[in-house]
Amino acid sequence: MLTRNPGHAVSFDYLGLHRYSLTFCTNYRTRFFTEKSRVDVVFEQILRSATENEFGIIAYCFMPDHLHLLVEGLSDVSNGLVFIDRAKQYSGYYFKKAFRTRLRQRYGFEHTLRDDEAMLVVARYILENPVRARLVARVQDYPFHGSLTYPLEQILDAVVMMPPSIKSRG
Repeated sequence: MLTRNPGHAVSFDYLGLHRYSLTFCTNYRTRFFTEKSRVDVVFEQILRSATENEFGIIAYCFMPDHLHLLVEGLSDVSNGLVFIDRAKQYSGYYFKKAFRTRLRQRYGFEHTLRDDEAMLVVARYILENPVRARLVARVQDYPFHGSLTYPLEQILDAVVMMPPSIKSRG
């Protein structure tokens, strides 16, 4: 499945202390992220971009065919566009070098969190993806997710998850 380019926000400069929810899909939604070696190659390059561009990783989740990230700029010079471009460039290059195949679709999805959006709600939503996809019964059982900013239990305790029967009504 290919996706269209949703583009970047034209009137937003992406510079400073902003938070972004990002989703990157693998090429043709191939299930690359089922093996630790593949996840490690990509995550190492995301960390590289985060360090170079002064970003914190609030939450991440490598689903079999896509990746969710919640990141935040840590300084006034943190540039969201540069972080995104470098994370994609570095991870794509090293993935292809290691596994001889293209990693991702050209475009991804991004959402800039407004001040009034609850960051830990978004973080928990990202971390619960494997449970909603029925890959595991408990968030803690999934191997390819976490946070470099908060302990997992702090994120999970911050927001009470609604039971599945209530979620499906809305």
